[in-house]
Amino acid sequence: MSTLLTLTPDGLFCEAGDFHIDPWRPVARAVITHAHGDHARWGSRRYFTAAEGEGVLRARLGPDAAIHGVAWGEVMERNGVRVSLHPAGHILGSAQVRVEHRGEVWVVTGDYKTERDPTCAPFEPLRCHTLVTESTFGLPIYRWRPQAEIFAEIDAWWRGNVAIGRTSVLFAYALGKAQRLLAGIDASSGPILLHGAMARFTRAYREAGVALPDARWADDASIKATKGSALVLAPPSAAGSAWMRRFDPSSTAFASGWMQIRGARRRQALDRGFAISDHADWDGLLATVGASGAERVWVTHGYSAVLARWLREQGLDAQAVATRWEGEGAEEGDSALPGDAGTAGRRDGGDGDPPGADSPDDDAQSRGLAVPQSAGDSPQAESEGTSA
Repeated sequence: MSTLLTLTPDGLFCEAGDFHIDPWRPVARAVITHAHGDHARWGSRRYFTAAEGEGVLRARLGPDAAIHGVAWGEVMERNGVRVSLHPAGHILGSAQVRVEHRGEVWVVTGDYKTERDPTCAPFEPLRCHTLVTESTFGLPIYRWRPQAEIFAEIDAWWRGNVAIGRTSVLFAYALGKAQRLLAGIDASSGPILLHGAMARFTRAYREAGVALPDARWADDASIKATKGSALVLAPPSAAGSAWMRRFDPSSTAFASGWMQIRGARRRQALDRGFAISDHADWDGLLATVGASGAERVWVTHGYSAVLARWLREQGLDAQAVATRWEGEGAEEGDSALPGDAGTAGRRDGGDGDPPGADSPDDDAQSRGLAVPQSAGDSPQAESEGTSA
């Protein structure tokens, strides 16, 4: 079997078609799976992305970026290589990249989830010879409960706080997770405020036609007017900041797949943790590999070695592949990551920038909430009551 895609210093490269997929350095032609900062980086000459997500990618890259929106399933052909984009179900406009050349098919999933979400097109299983899959939550401990149950718990927590006069502060990643939460919560429970870091992406979702409830920017006036009743969505980097003190008395929670690990909430001094993720869980990863019919699997960012080993034990040609993609926690750069993911050591708008303000480092690591540092932190051990 040939190697249609290769890893180069600039990123994943198709030599026959002369393009990169989610490059980590500026290139001539970048096919982008989605607008999170570890997959969509500044400086390339031309970007190709799903038309559904063109607005959020422009919110990421700025008005001067040369972005070409592509319809789902539309075939782009270059030097005999046929490329098409198909829904990944991760965030608005997230795409899998199907690459075909001389009868050989590769699929690069980017980040994806298999559970349906009203804010983006649902995941589409694809057949291929080689699958390049993420593995952010590639451990058996990560099996998601139905999202309706999680949203019911969030609503009950919010209503409980209103009853005792506490503001509810829910930490979530600014692009994707925040909008999914807005779409899923019971907005009749009270007023909703947004940290400034979420404003531009939420606006891009609305402009794309995604139905979201009314929400105000969390400025001094709105904070004062809604004290004790509001649900405030804020990036994890806001935790422990001076901005947070304006909501006292408050109750804090984090909506992330990392909250599946017992002890994660306690280490962050949170009142609640809600295990809801925009990435596939263990069962979703395995189902995707199985549905692809792939003979070869490259496993990227996350618990790649674990998943690759399990797939080899099932008889597949599977290997862990090191990339600069990072997964949940790097999605607005608010946390360190497990597995083979890197960190960048920067921060994201912890002081509540106004709508439209663009913190230059909002897609890099911040000084906010942390998540497990590596596979060596052993979520399995935590589930058995041996966490630190």
